[in-house]
Amino acid sequence: MVSLPTSLNDAVAAGQQAMTLDAAVLAKLTDMAGDFAINLSIALIILVATVIGAKWASRITRRALSRVRGFRHDQTVVSFVVQVVRVVVYIIGFIAVLQRLGVQTTSIIAVLGAASLAVGLALQGTLSNVAAGVLLLVLRPYKVGDVIEVGGASGSVQRLDLFTTQLSNANNHKIVVPNAKVLGEVIVNLTGQKTRRIELLFNVGYSANLKQARAVLAGVAEAHDKVLPDPEPWAGVTNLLDSGVEVTLQAWVEVDDWWQVKADLVEGVKEGLDAAGIEIPFPHQVAVPYEPPAPGSDPVRTQKPEPEPQPPAPAPRRRRLGRKA
Repeated sequence: MVSLPTSLNDAVAAGQQAMTLDAAVLAKLTDMAGDFAINLSIALIILVATVIGAKWASRITRRALSRVRGFRHDQTVVSFVVQVVRVVVYIIGFIAVLQRLGVQTTSIIAVLGAASLAVGLALQGTLSNVAAGVLLLVLRPYKVGDVIEVGGASGSVQRLDLFTTQLSNANNHKIVVPNAKVLGEVIVNLTGQKTRRIELLFNVGYSANLKQARAVLAGVAEAHDKVLPDPEPWAGVTNLLDSGVEVTLQAWVEVDDWWQVKADLVEGVKEGLDAAGIEIPFPHQVAVPYEPPAPGSDPVRTQKPEPEPQPPAPAPRRRRLGRKA
């Protein structure tokens, strides 16, 4: 039988050992919590520094590209490169935050590399927009500020992003077109050249003096101060219609003056033709008196005459048969 002092000594030794183990675990947990708090604080600092650094890098990139003569008046390339720099800085900062929090970024990169095929197939539309944006940046069929027509939409280019092209039409509607659709469609750049032609079609009557009509159209264009002298304005007969003769006016102007000059020429030609006594044919409506015929008898309501009564037919006579002697 174990003596009482020995049992007490064993109990005391076990208690001391348990307390020592608890103290070690507590110290380990305290160290881990302290390390995590320090790493979390550093990660937050890195995250804030990433946001500030992305803005600073974007500002420096925009300022540096704006000093380049080729990009000074073209904000398309500048905005695109600035956005790429911002995304790159965010990616670097995100990786640094993960490393500080103890996440093995090499394993994450390996997983992303293994899943790149699946991600590429799932996001092929988005990746095609990025590739199309890069090609649009290289080919440069338009720049910020140009008025284009693409995919059934028209408007002024506001910005070219990694994924979309943003337009603004005359009604100040914001139009967003994916870059892949822009690259796959026919792009009509209405302001891609310095000059632009105005073409107006007018109809005059068959009895009008065509030479005089042509002189009126050409004179109105030549008298306008915004119409370019070279190429000179041209007016000619272009078609014979059912109710008139088509006369066309062509004049060249600067791109920025196209809308206003077109409105001025339409007004000036109308006033010039009126002053010359040349009629512009238009549809007429002629009132023809119409008298409906007198209504006839209604065959449904007309009563048919009743048939006359017929006398009864006479009854047939019976023959009497005599007796023979």
